[in-house]
Amino acid sequence: MKKYLAECIGTFVLTLMGCGSAIFAGIGVGTTGYGISTLGVAFAFGLSVIAMAYTIGNISGCHINPAITLGVWANGRMKSSEAAGYMVSQVIGAIIASAILFLLVHTGNEKGVLAIFNDTTTTGANSFLEGNLVPAFIAEFIFTFIFVLVVLGTTDEKKGAGAFAGLAIGLTLVLVHIACIPITGTSVNPARSIGPAIFAAIEGNVVPLGQLWLFIVAPMLGALCSSAVWNCLKKD
Repeated sequence: MKKYLAECIGTFVLTLMGCGSAIFAGIGVGTTGYGISTLGVAFAFGLSVIAMAYTIGNISGCHINPAITLGVWANGRMKSSEAAGYMVSQVIGAIIASAILFLLVHTGNEKGVLAIFNDTTTTGANSFLEGNLVPAFIAEFIFTFIFVLVVLGTTDEKKGAGAFAGLAIGLTLVLVHIACIPITGTSVNPARSIGPAIFAAIEGNVVPLGQLWLFIVAPMLGALCSSAVWNCLKKD
């Protein structure tokens, strides 16, 4: 149960800090001058992973992402029942974080805390423009493949990076966000997409929920491919 709780907390922090940076600091500057740009949001996600890696890594391995859990499971490093527990815990953590962000956005004065912004998201939900299904799917598949491959490689018992694994993984997530944010907002993490999509629908925006399948299927397929490739690479 400690592992499941750790995964829930870790995914909670990742979603809260990453999506929160997109919501409150904003990818766009808006009218406040607080915009931190794509680079800032990318670092918010990456630094969250680094922080959690060195906080809960020795407890659960700090997957905080169903795609990573699937890749680790496919690599033969964990049991099916444990992998399922991880995934459920991760989704719960993301939903709780999204609920808190929803409350922060929609409570306070009658105009709402985001009234001062004019061009930012209110949930951090992932989506893609109409007609961009193929590039969105390719982006989520490829970037998850790269991300999970780094995770599997740096955490490998024999060929891994040891104590530096968390740093390598977090910085890779920064790189992935820099490249992918303009395409899909960057998911590479089904749990991180599920929570915000639910609350976007509550707000009346059902597009992220309708497109959610892509942010589950593409990352999961990318993770499975990463596992297969790493199994080939690690052979002597």
